[in-house]
Amino acid sequence: MEFLAVVLLAVFAGGYLVLAGADVGVGMLLPWLGRGQDERRLVIASFAPFFLANEVWLVASVGLIAGAFPGLEHDLVEALYPVVAVLLIGWVVRDMGLWLRGRVDAVAWRGGCDAAVTAGSWALALAWGSLLGSLLWSGSGGGLNAGSVLGLPLAVLFAWHGAGFARWRLPVGLAGRVARVPGRYAVSGAVMAVVPVVAGVRVPWSEMAADDGALALTAVGTVVLLPVLAAGQVLVWWTFRGRVESPSYL
Repeated sequence: MEFLAVVLLAVFAGGYLVLAGADVGVGMLLPWLGRGQDERRLVIASFAPFFLANEVWLVASVGLIAGAFPGLEHDLVEALYPVVAVLLIGWVVRDMGLWLRGRVDAVAWRGGCDAAVTAGSWALALAWGSLLGSLLWSGSGGGLNAGSVLGLPLAVLFAWHGAGFARWRLPVGLAGRVARVPGRYAVSGAVMAVVPVVAGVRVPWSEMAADDGALALTAVGTVVLLPVLAAGQVLVWWTFRGRVESPSYL
Protein backbone atom coordinates (compact mmCIF):
# COMPACT_ATOMS: atom_id res chain seq x y z
CA MET A 1 0.00 0.00 0.00
CA GLU A 2 2.87 2.34 0.73
CA PHE A 3 4.26 1.92 -2.79
CA LEU A 4 0.79 2.52 -4.29
CA ALA A 5 0.37 5.68 -2.22
CA VAL A 6 3.76 7.00 -3.34
CA VAL A 7 2.91 6.34 -6.99
CA LEU A 8 -0.46 8.05 -6.61
CA LEU A 9 1.17 11.06 -4.97
CA ALA A 10 3.63 11.29 -7.88
CA VAL A 11 0.68 11.21 -10.31
CA PHE A 12 -1.31 13.89 -8.50
CA ALA A 13 1.68 16.14 -7.79
CA GLY A 14 2.90 15.78 -11.37
CA GLY A 15 -0.61 16.40 -12.67
CA TYR A 16 -0.83 19.61 -10.67
CA LEU A 17 2.53 20.92 -11.86
CA VAL A 18 1.82 20.07 -15.50
CA LEU A 19 -1.70 21.53 -15.54
CA ALA A 20 -1.65 24.35 -12.99
CA GLY A 21 2.01 25.12 -13.71
CA ALA A 22 0.90 26.35 -17.11
CA ASP A 23 -1.54 28.96 -15.81
CA VAL A 24 0.92 29.99 -13.09
CA GLY A 25 3.57 30.48 -15.79
CA VAL A 26 1.23 32.51 -17.97
CA GLY A 27 0.38 34.68 -14.96
CA MET A 28 4.09 35.29 -14.39
CA LEU A 29 4.44 36.48 -18.00
CA LEU A 30 1.20 38.49 -18.08
CA PRO A 31 2.80 41.97 -18.38
CA TRP A 32 4.97 40.76 -21.27
CA LEU A 33 2.34 38.74 -23.11
CA GLY A 34 -0.40 41.35 -22.76
CA ARG A 35 0.70 44.96 -23.24
CA GLY A 36 -2.69 46.56 -22.78
CA GLN A 37 -6.02 45.86 -21.12
CA ASP A 38 -7.53 44.13 -24.16
CA GLU A 39 -4.49 41.92 -24.70
CA ARG A 40 -4.28 40.99 -21.04
CA ARG A 41 -7.92 39.93 -21.07
CA LEU A 42 -7.10 37.55 -23.91
CA VAL A 43 -4.07 36.21 -22.05
CA ILE A 44 -6.16 35.51 -18.96
CA ALA A 45 -8.89 33.98 -21.13
CA SER A 46 -6.33 31.45 -22.38
CA PHE A 47 -6.29 29.68 -19.00
CA ALA A 48 -9.54 30.90 -17.37
CA PRO A 49 -11.51 27.70 -18.15
CA PHE A 50 -8.81 25.50 -16.64
CA PHE A 51 -7.37 27.02 -13.48
CA LEU A 52 -10.01 25.90 -10.98
CA ALA A 53 -10.04 22.32 -12.31
CA ASN A 54 -6.24 22.33 -12.22
CA GLU A 55 -6.21 23.27 -8.54
CA VAL A 56 -8.22 20.16 -7.69
CA TRP A 57 -5.05 18.14 -8.32
CA LEU A 58 -3.33 20.12 -5.57
CA VAL A 59 -6.20 19.55 -3.15
CA ALA A 60 -6.04 15.83 -3.89
CA SER A 61 -2.24 15.82 -3.38
CA VAL A 62 -2.53 17.57 -0.01
CA GLY A 63 -5.27 15.18 1.08
CA LEU A 64 -3.14 12.20 0.08
CA ILE A 65 -0.15 13.52 2.02
CA ALA A 66 -2.28 14.23 5.10
CA GLY A 67 -3.87 10.79 5.05
CA ALA A 68 -0.98 8.58 3.93
CA PHE A 69 2.19 10.48 4.88
CA PRO A 70 1.43 12.73 7.90
CA GLY A 71 5.11 12.75 8.80
CA LEU A 72 5.98 14.49 5.56
CA GLU A 73 3.24 17.04 6.09
CA HIS A 74 4.56 17.80 9.58
CA ASP A 75 8.18 18.12 8.43
CA LEU A 76 7.34 20.40 5.50
CA VAL A 77 5.11 22.72 7.50
CA GLU A 78 7.50 22.85 10.46
CA ALA A 79 10.73 23.34 8.52
CA LEU A 80 9.34 25.44 5.67
CA TYR A 81 6.65 27.47 7.39
CA PRO A 82 7.65 30.76 5.66
CA VAL A 83 7.59 29.04 2.26
CA VAL A 84 4.19 27.49 2.94
CA ALA A 85 2.89 30.88 4.09
CA VAL A 86 4.13 32.55 0.87
CA LEU A 87 2.54 29.75 -1.15
CA LEU A 88 -0.86 30.21 0.49
CA ILE A 89 -0.73 34.01 0.26
CA GLY A 90 0.31 33.85 -3.38
CA TRP A 91 -2.51 31.42 -4.14
CA VAL A 92 -5.10 33.70 -2.51
CA VAL A 93 -3.73 36.88 -4.10
CA ARG A 94 -3.60 35.39 -7.59
CA ASP A 95 -7.10 33.90 -7.43
CA MET A 96 -8.45 37.11 -5.90
CA GLY A 97 -7.02 39.09 -8.82
CA LEU A 98 -8.56 36.69 -11.32
CA TRP A 99 -12.01 36.67 -9.75
CA LEU A 100 -12.25 40.39 -9.03
CA ARG A 101 -10.75 41.95 -12.20
CA GLY A 102 -14.03 41.68 -14.14
CA ARG A 103 -16.18 43.07 -11.34
CA VAL A 104 -15.37 46.73 -12.00
CA ASP A 105 -14.92 48.20 -15.48
CA ALA A 106 -12.15 50.66 -14.64
CA VAL A 107 -8.58 50.82 -15.88
CA ALA A 108 -7.09 51.29 -12.41
CA TRP A 109 -9.10 48.42 -10.97
CA ARG A 110 -8.16 46.00 -13.73
CA GLY A 111 -4.54 47.13 -13.55
CA GLY A 112 -4.44 46.41 -9.83
CA CYS A 113 -5.98 42.99 -10.35
CA ASP A 114 -3.50 42.22 -13.13
CA ALA A 115 -0.68 43.16 -10.75
CA ALA A 116 -2.17 40.78 -8.16
CA VAL A 117 -2.29 37.97 -10.72
CA THR A 118 1.33 38.55 -11.69
CA ALA A 119 2.63 38.91 -8.13
CA GLY A 120 0.62 35.94 -6.91
CA SER A 121 1.85 33.80 -9.79
CA TRP A 122 5.48 34.68 -9.04
CA ALA A 123 4.93 33.95 -5.35
CA LEU A 124 3.44 30.56 -6.20
CA ALA A 125 6.28 29.66 -8.58
CA LEU A 126 8.98 30.71 -6.11
CA ALA A 127 7.27 28.92 -3.22
CA TRP A 128 6.82 25.69 -5.16
CA GLY A 129 10.38 25.97 -6.42
CA SER A 130 11.66 26.43 -2.87
CA LEU A 131 9.60 23.53 -1.57
CA LEU A 132 10.66 21.14 -4.33
CA GLY A 133 14.23 22.38 -4.10
CA SER A 134 14.22 21.67 -0.37
CA LEU A 135 13.12 18.09 -0.98
CA LEU A 136 15.85 17.67 -3.60
CA TRP A 137 18.47 19.17 -1.30
CA SER A 138 17.45 17.15 1.76
CA GLY A 139 17.54 13.98 -0.34
CA SER A 140 21.19 14.76 -1.06
CA GLY A 141 21.99 15.06 2.62
CA GLY A 142 21.22 18.75 3.18
CA GLY A 143 18.52 20.29 5.30
CA LEU A 144 15.09 21.30 4.10
CA ASN A 145 15.70 25.01 4.68
CA ALA A 146 19.01 24.98 2.79
CA GLY A 147 17.32 23.72 -0.36
CA SER A 148 15.00 26.71 -0.60
CA VAL A 149 17.75 28.58 -2.49
CA LEU A 150 16.78 26.46 -5.50
CA GLY A 151 13.46 28.27 -5.63
CA LEU A 152 14.49 30.81 -8.26
CA PRO A 153 15.93 28.44 -10.88
CA LEU A 154 13.01 26.05 -10.41
CA ALA A 155 10.57 28.96 -10.71
CA VAL A 156 11.98 29.59 -14.19
CA LEU A 157 10.48 26.23 -15.17
CA PHE A 158 7.01 27.62 -14.49
CA ALA A 159 7.65 30.61 -16.76
CA TRP A 160 9.00 28.33 -19.48
CA HIS A 161 5.98 26.05 -19.16
CA GLY A 162 3.65 29.04 -19.30
CA ALA A 163 5.36 30.25 -22.47
CA GLY A 164 4.72 26.88 -24.11
CA PHE A 165 1.07 27.00 -23.08
CA ALA A 166 0.73 30.57 -24.37
CA ARG A 167 2.24 29.58 -27.72
CA TRP A 168 -0.51 26.96 -28.07
CA ARG A 169 -3.52 28.87 -26.70
CA LEU A 170 -3.09 32.54 -27.56
CA PRO A 171 -4.13 34.14 -30.88
CA VAL A 172 -1.35 33.98 -33.46
CA GLY A 173 -0.30 37.61 -32.96
CA LEU A 174 0.15 37.34 -29.21
CA ALA A 175 1.59 33.84 -29.41
CA GLY A 176 4.33 35.23 -31.64
CA ARG A 177 5.84 36.98 -28.61
CA VAL A 178 6.96 33.64 -27.21
CA ALA A 179 8.06 32.22 -30.56
CA ARG A 180 11.72 32.69 -29.62
CA VAL A 181 11.35 30.72 -26.40
CA PRO A 182 12.63 27.18 -27.09
CA GLY A 183 10.47 24.19 -26.33
CA ARG A 184 6.81 23.33 -26.54
CA TYR A 185 4.02 22.76 -24.03
CA ALA A 186 4.44 18.98 -24.27
CA VAL A 187 8.20 19.24 -23.67
CA SER A 188 7.94 21.57 -20.69
CA GLY A 189 5.04 19.48 -19.39
CA ALA A 190 7.22 16.37 -19.42
CA VAL A 191 9.90 18.22 -17.44
CA MET A 192 7.34 19.48 -14.92
CA ALA A 193 6.01 15.93 -14.47
CA VAL A 194 9.50 14.60 -13.73
CA VAL A 195 10.35 17.24 -11.09
CA PRO A 196 8.20 15.84 -8.23
CA VAL A 197 9.39 12.31 -9.04
CA VAL A 198 13.03 13.36 -8.74
CA ALA A 199 12.28 15.38 -5.60
CA GLY A 200 10.67 12.38 -3.94
CA VAL A 201 13.19 9.68 -4.89
CA ARG A 202 15.19 9.93 -1.66
CA VAL A 203 12.37 10.82 0.72
CA PRO A 204 12.21 8.15 3.48
CA TRP A 205 8.58 7.31 2.80
CA SER A 206 8.43 4.45 5.31
CA GLU A 207 9.34 6.84 8.11
CA MET A 208 6.67 9.30 7.00
CA ALA A 209 3.82 6.83 6.39
CA ALA A 210 0.66 6.49 8.46
CA ASP A 211 -0.41 3.20 10.02
CA ASP A 212 -1.57 0.41 7.72
CA GLY A 213 -5.28 1.13 8.13
CA ALA A 214 -5.06 4.84 7.33
CA LEU A 215 -2.62 4.15 4.49
CA ALA A 216 -4.92 1.58 2.89
CA LEU A 217 -8.03 3.75 3.27
CA THR A 218 -6.31 6.78 1.75
CA ALA A 219 -4.78 4.84 -1.14
CA VAL A 220 -8.01 3.06 -2.07
CA GLY A 221 -10.02 6.27 -1.86
CA THR A 222 -7.51 8.02 -4.09
CA VAL A 223 -7.62 5.21 -6.66
CA VAL A 224 -11.39 5.72 -6.89
CA LEU A 225 -10.98 9.49 -7.24
CA LEU A 226 -8.29 9.41 -9.94
CA PRO A 227 -10.39 8.28 -12.95
CA VAL A 228 -13.16 10.73 -12.06
CA LEU A 229 -10.70 13.60 -11.86
CA ALA A 230 -8.95 12.54 -15.06
CA ALA A 231 -12.25 12.27 -16.95
CA GLY A 232 -13.24 15.77 -15.83
CA GLN A 233 -9.92 17.16 -17.00
CA VAL A 234 -10.21 15.49 -20.38
CA LEU A 235 -13.70 16.95 -20.82
CA VAL A 236 -12.59 20.48 -19.92
CA TRP A 237 -9.51 20.40 -22.14
CA TRP A 238 -11.44 18.93 -25.08
CA THR A 239 -14.18 21.54 -24.72
CA PHE A 240 -11.73 24.46 -24.68
CA ARG A 241 -9.12 23.09 -27.09
CA GLY A 242 -7.63 25.40 -29.68
CA ARG A 243 -6.68 29.06 -29.58
CA VAL A 244 -8.66 31.57 -27.58
CA GLU A 245 -10.50 34.08 -29.75
CA SER A 246 -12.32 36.36 -27.31
CA PRO A 247 -12.02 37.57 -23.70
CA SER A 248 -13.56 35.55 -20.88
CA TYR A 249 -15.72 36.69 -17.98
CA LEU A 250 -12.59 37.41 -15.90
